[in-house]
Amino acid sequence: MAGENPDRGLAPVKFSRLTRRGLLLGLSLSQVIVLGLGAAALVGALYTAGGKGLLLAGPVCGVCALLVWVPIGGRKAIEWIPLAGHWALRVALGQTVYRWRVTKPRPAGTLALPGDAAALRQYLDPDTGAVMVHDPHHNTLTALVEVTHPSFILLDPDEQQRRVTSWGRVLATVCRSGRIASLQMLERTVPDSGTGLEQWWAAHGTDDGSRVATTYRELIERAGPTAERHVTTLSLSLDMKAAARAIRSAGHGMRGTAAVLRAEMRTLTSALRAADLTPSDWYTPGQLAVMLRAAYDPAIAATLERSELGRDLATAGPVAVEETWDRLRSDSAFHAVLWVSEWPRSQVYPGFLAPILLSSGMRRAFTLLYDPVRADQAARDIRRKKTGYLSDAAQRAKVGQIEDAEQTAEYRDVLQQEADLIAGHGVLHYAGLIAASAPTVDELEAAVSAIEQSAIQASCETRRLVGQQAQAFTAAALPLGRGL
Repeated sequence: MAGENPDRGLAPVKFSRLTRRGLLLGLSLSQVIVLGLGAAALVGALYTAGGKGLLLAGPVCGVCALLVWVPIGGRKAIEWIPLAGHWALRVALGQTVYRWRVTKPRPAGTLALPGDAAALRQYLDPDTGAVMVHDPHHNTLTALVEVTHPSFILLDPDEQQRRVTSWGRVLATVCRSGRIASLQMLERTVPDSGTGLEQWWAAHGTDDGSRVATTYRELIERAGPTAERHVTTLSLSLDMKAAARAIRSAGHGMRGTAAVLRAEMRTLTSALRAADLTPSDWYTPGQLAVMLRAAYDPAIAATLERSELGRDLATAGPVAVEETWDRLRSDSAFHAVLWVSEWPRSQVYPGFLAPILLSSGMRRAFTLLYDPVRADQAARDIRRKKTGYLSDAAQRAKVGQIEDAEQTAEYRDVLQQEADLIAGHGVLHYAGLIAASAPTVDELEAAVSAIEQSAIQASCETRRLVGQQAQAFTAAALPLGRGL
C-alpha cells in the first residue's frame, strides 16, 4: 500500500508508460496517410489552377488537418472513423442483437455464446476431467482454475513483498515455454449463495429445535444470499501454432493438444503452490457453465450455486443480448466495460488496486490479460523501439522540434525493459478491463461512476469502451482468455 514504509520491506513498483510513438514524428500511419492526401490535393490544385488552386484545396487541407490533430473524446478524429464504420456495419447487418433460437438446437460441443464466441467449442479432458475451450479463430485451447489466497492488505509488509516476488516468479514461469498465448486473471464479485454459512452451521451448530437454534437458522437463510464474495480464476491459453511440434509428438489432434496443455497446467499449478497460492481442481464443464450463465444472468447466480441446475454448457449462454454504443444488455442485467488506459505514472506500492478490488455494493469483474513474449522476440521488439525513438529524435532535431519529457520517459522505460530482459526476467504485454453489471441503467451508471472514482484513488485512468461492448464483455467478464 502507498502508506507503507519501504524500509520495512515492501518495495514500490513503477509501470511503463503507454507507448504513443507513431510512424513519423509521433504521427500514426493513418495520420500520415491523411496528411499525405491533403498535401497531394494541395500540390495537384497548385499545378492545375495556380494560385486559385489554394482556394479549391483549402477546405480539403483543413478537413485533413482537423482529422489528424483535433481530439474528440480522448482520441484523434481520424481514429474514430474505423471504429464508427465497423459499428455502423454491424448495426446494418443486425449483429448487435442476439436471440437464442429455442427451436433450433446448438451444434454439439459448442458453448451457446453470442457473437464471434459462437465458434468456441468444449473438449472434456479424459485424464483430468477438466473442460478445455477451443477457440478456432485464435487457434488456442484454454483451461481455467480457481485460486484462493489470504487477504493481501492484512499481511505485514515483509510478507506482502515475499508474495509479490513469488507472483513475479509465476508470471516468469508462464513466459519460459514460449507456448502460452495468454494468461487471464479474473477477479469478480458474486452474490454469496449462503452455502458457506450453512456448512459452518452444520459443522459447529446444534440444531436442537430450540428458539436460539431456530433464530440462527433463519438468520443464515436470510443473510447468506444478501452477502457477496470474491472469486479469482486463472485461465491458461495454449498457442496451438507455437506448440505444433509438441502437439505432433503427443499424438496430433485435440488429444495431443490437450496433452501439451496438461503439461503447462501442471507447471502452473506447481508455480502457484510455490507462491503460497492454493489452486483448486481445474474447472469441469458444470462449473464453467455456472460461471458463464451467472455472467449474463446475475439474478440467477445464487440459485445456481445452491442447486444442481444450469450445469450444462449447451444451455449456459444468454437468452437475449442487445448491444448499444456504450453498454450491453443481457437476460437480467445491463453491463458496461471500462479499459484501464493509464496505470500509475509514479511509483506505487503493491496493493494499489485495493480501492477497485475491495469496492462493495456492486457487481463487477476485473480482468488482467497477460500476453507472454518470447525472449528473442522481446529483444527484437526492444531493439526496434530503440531504433524508432532514436530515428524520431533525429527527425525532430532536423525540423527544430523540441524533445518533450514524455518522449524521454518512454525511452527510459524501453531501456529499463532491456535491462530487465538481460537480467533474466520475462516480458509480458498486459491490459486491464473492468466490467460493471446492474439490474437497471441508472444503477449501472452509478456503478460506472463509482469504479471511475475508485480508479482515481488507485492512480489509474479508465475509459469506457464504445462501439465494441459485446466483444469487450466477453474479454472482461468471461474466463475464456480472449482479448480485444
